[in-house]
Amino acid sequence: MSNAILLVEDNELNRDMLVRRLTRAGIEVITAGNGEEALEQMVAEKPAVVLMDMNLPVMDGWTACRRAREDERIAHIPIIALTAHASEPDRQAALQAGCCEYATKPIDFPGLLAKIANLRGDL
Repeated sequence: MSNAILLVEDNELNRDMLVRRLTRAGIEVITAGNGEEALEQMVAEKPAVVLMDMNLPVMDGWTACRRAREDERIAHIPIIALTAHASEPDRQAALQAGCCEYATKPIDFPGLLAKIANLRGDL
C-alpha cells in the first residue's frame, strides 16, 4: 500500500489546484479523471486515501465508491467524498455509498489535510 493519495477530479482547474496544494503539503498525489479510472488506479496503486469528486463523467463517484467497496482488493481504502452538495442528505448518501469522510466544495484545505492525516494514520 502506498502512502500517496488518489485525487479523482474531472475539472482540470480544480485538479491542478488541489495537486499543487497537496504536493506543497508534502503529499504524493496520483490523479484520475473519472470513476472508472479511479477504480483502475486504486487496484494498481493501492493509495492510502482517495479524494473522490462525486459528479464525474463515465462513472460517477457514487457508483465508483460502491464498486470499490465490493472489490476485496480495494475495499479497505478510505474514500473522502468531495462535492458541492452540502446538505445532510447528500452527506448521508456519500457515507452510504462507501465514503468514510465528506468534504464540501469550496474545500476547507486545513480541514481536508486533517481528514487525510487521520485516515492515513499520520496523527
